[in-house]
Amino acid sequence: MRISSGRGTVRVSEIDLYDPKVFSDGDPHAAWRTLRAEAPVRWQDLPDGRGFWSVTRYDDVRRVLGEYTEFTSERGAILKMLGVRDPAGGRQMAVSDPPRHTHVRRPLHQMLTMSALRSRVPRIHAAIRALLEPMVEGETFDLGAAMTALPMIVSGVVMGLPEQDHPELVRAGLMTVAPDDPEFQVDGSPEATLQQAHHDLFAYFGRQVRGRRGEPAGDLGDRDLIGRLMTMRVEGAPLSDGEIVSNCYSMLLGANVNTGHVVSAAILHLLDDPEQYDRWAKDETLLKTGIREALRWASPVVHFLRYAVADVEVRGQRIRAGDGVVAWIPSANRDEEVFADPFRFDVGREPNKEIAFGFGPHRCIGATAAQITLELTLREIFSRVASFEQAGEVDHLCSNFTAGIKHFPVTVRARR
Repeated sequence: MRISSGRGTVRVSEIDLYDPKVFSDGDPHAAWRTLRAEAPVRWQDLPDGRGFWSVTRYDDVRRVLGEYTEFTSERGAILKMLGVRDPAGGRQMAVSDPPRHTHVRRPLHQMLTMSALRSRVPRIHAAIRALLEPMVEGETFDLGAAMTALPMIVSGVVMGLPEQDHPELVRAGLMTVAPDDPEFQVDGSPEATLQQAHHDLFAYFGRQVRGRRGEPAGDLGDRDLIGRLMTMRVEGAPLSDGEIVSNCYSMLLGANVNTGHVVSAAILHLLDDPEQYDRWAKDETLLKTGIREALRWASPVVHFLRYAVADVEVRGQRIRAGDGVVAWIPSANRDEEVFADPFRFDVGREPNKEIAFGFGPHRCIGATAAQITLELTLREIFSRVASFEQAGEVDHLCSNFTAGIKHFPVTVRARR
């Protein structure tokens, strides 16, 4: 997703936030800025007869994501599936509401705390170093492609997935979140791309579950997230194999749309602000605040979809029961009522109430793992690179769900 200065505006009647090309080639921040000012709760009709509400203000986004009794996840959570009831609703963590959502989430979250992840950090760190090894002075390095692959390093470790499978899983994940992107399409069709990606990922995780069934139970539940899913009980009953596979699919996608794009977006912006890059790299006290600002800036998960449970009013607009409501995360993270000078990247920004990982019951379960990954990655980059120079065109992912940078060729000047 392109990140503009935010100074532009567009006519409300011309805003189309469904079209993925708006995010790869257009200026969605100009659209969100206009909506925040003129129509913070706005209905959009689609040509096929469907439609949805957009909420763009920070407080309204938090309300839609936090008040699950008013806005349910169980009918689906992404705009691409608008109007199609998700078959995993109520069974998959991403498309279920409390209390079941909480019962599935809690035992998984126990494996993703700082203390639980500590023993895995050396493996993650070694893989990050290997990923960045080709980034040497004088040679072109595709930072966008490397950072797209970055989250799979962590999800692979915590899910217990073989390293040789990572590239195919990254590609299948991109096919799922960006089926309109020509680079990942099957037969030039978004529908065929989604179908193929779903088939491949569900078949893959089905094999992973069957393979573990043949292993001694022993410490299976503590070995990795898949083992935990296979051994835990929810509301007194074990998960079915279908529920296990569905949640594996959801966790993989949730992990792979977040972390890496934060680094790419921050470095791209700081090409024009080398003094701030240098300040961030050299001042240890700014590492965490800078990461939080990079999360706000990039907002890699662009939206979440919810459905109104009953008629409800938001900022004077009546939303009817069953209407789809889309909460736009990057817009909330640029809300002028919450963030001073929101289109300025400031590694020392405090306070910073960004919600890049979402809000409420569905806040990203892997947020701690993502934070660890960002710290390790940026420390490696800061220790190696004195400055970056763009070496070719930046290619953005064609998706209204993920703010990704597919390709970002750079050359680096090494830090002596």
